[in-house]
Amino acid sequence: MRSARAFDGARFLDSGATVLVEGRSIVGVEPFGYAVPAGCSVTTYDGTLLPGLVDAHVHLCTDSGDMALDRVAGYSGAELDAVVTEALARHLASGVTTVRDLGDRRYHVVSRRDAQHDRSEPRIVAAGPPVTVPDGHLHYCGGAVTGPEEIRAAVRERVDRRVDVVKVMASGGMTTMGTDVAAPQFSLDDLRLLVDEAHAAGLPVAAHAHAAVAIDLAVEVGVDSIEHASYVVRSASGGAGTAATDAQLEALGASGIAVCPTFGGFTVESFARFPEPMLARLREFGRTPEAIVEERMLLTRRMAEAGVRFVSGTDAGISPHKAHGRFAEAVIELGSVTGSAAALATATGVAADVCGLSGVTGRLAAGHDADLLAV
Repeated sequence: MRSARAFDGARFLDSGATVLVEGRSIVGVEPFGYAVPAGCSVTTYDGTLLPGLVDAHVHLCTDSGDMALDRVAGYSGAELDAVVTEALARHLASGVTTVRDLGDRRYHVVSRRDAQHDRSEPRIVAAGPPVTVPDGHLHYCGGAVTGPEEIRAAVRERVDRRVDVVKVMASGGMTTMGTDVAAPQFSLDDLRLLVDEAHAAGLPVAAHAHAAVAIDLAVEVGVDSIEHASYVVRSASGGAGTAATDAQLEALGASGIAVCPTFGGFTVESFARFPEPMLARLREFGRTPEAIVEERMLLTRRMAEAGVRFVSGTDAGISPHKAHGRFAEAVIELGSVTGSAAALATATGVAADVCGLSGVTGRLAAGHDADLLAV
C-alpha cells in the first residue's frame, strides 16, 4: 500500500509512504517512490495513509440512544451481544481498528474479547465492570465495593478474568442520577489501595473523574489515565462549574498521566439535544451549554500549555451525540487545541501506548499489525 501523504502514528512523513505488508503484519515502511520487489502487488491511494484509529474510551454495551447506560442493566445476554456487535461494526466503518471498553456489564465485553478469533472487527481492550461505590456511578454494571477487603477482592476478580485495565469511578457521573460529579466517591486511602493492588498485578488503572478533588486524588495515587478530567467544583450557591488552578494542571502535566477529555459531540448544538434528565442536571448546576463548552475548551488549552499528555476517546455509545462510529469528531475537536498532527497522534500511537499495545498497533512500523486506514 502506498500514498504520497502518510502519517506514521507520530508525525506526517514528508516522503509519503510505501507500506510493505505480509499476511497481517507490516514488514517494512519505505518512501512513496520505493521500487517494490518484482511480483509484489501495489495499491496506491490518493489520500492519506495512517494507522487504524484507536478509540480509548468506549461503552460497547450501550446502543447510542437516549440514556443508553441506564438501559444496560435490563438487557438479556442476547440483547447485549447484538448491541456490542452493532457498536463494533460502526467503529470499524469509521476507521477505528481498536477500542478500549471502559464500561462493561458483568464481563460481557471481556467474554466477547476472548471470543475474537480473527480481525473482522476491532480489537477489544477490556476493563470489565467499573469499580464504584454502592449506588455510585454505573453501579448497575456489577462493580460496587465497600471498604478495603472488597476493593482487594474486586481487583483479584479482574485479574482472574484477565482484564486489560481496571476502571474506577473516582467521582460521580452525569448519566447516573443521584451521584455527585463534583465530589469524590473514594477516599484517598481506598483509591491508593485499588491502584497499588492493580499495579502489583501488572494492570493499569483508568480513573473516571469529573470532580477537581477526585482528579487531584487520582494524580496523587498514580493512576495511569484520567477520563474526562473536567475539574468540576461546587459554587457557594450550590451550582457547579469548571475550575482548576495552575498548580493543579502543572501537577497533572508533570505526572505523565494520560488524560482522555472524551471529546466528540462536544458542541452547544449537541448539548441542546440532551435527554431531559441530563438537561435537568445542567439546570441544577446552573450552567448553560454555551458556558460548559467555553470553559471546557479553555481548560483543555490550559492543560496543553501545562504539558498534559492527551489521548483521544469518545465515551462512545452513551447517547446520540456520543454515538458509536463518530470518533473523527473527537480528534477534530482536540485538534482545534493541539493542532492536527498532535491530535492524530493521540488517536493512533499515543492511544496504542495507553492501551498497552505498544509494538502491536498505532504506528506505521515494521513488526506492527497491518491495521491500516486510507482517508
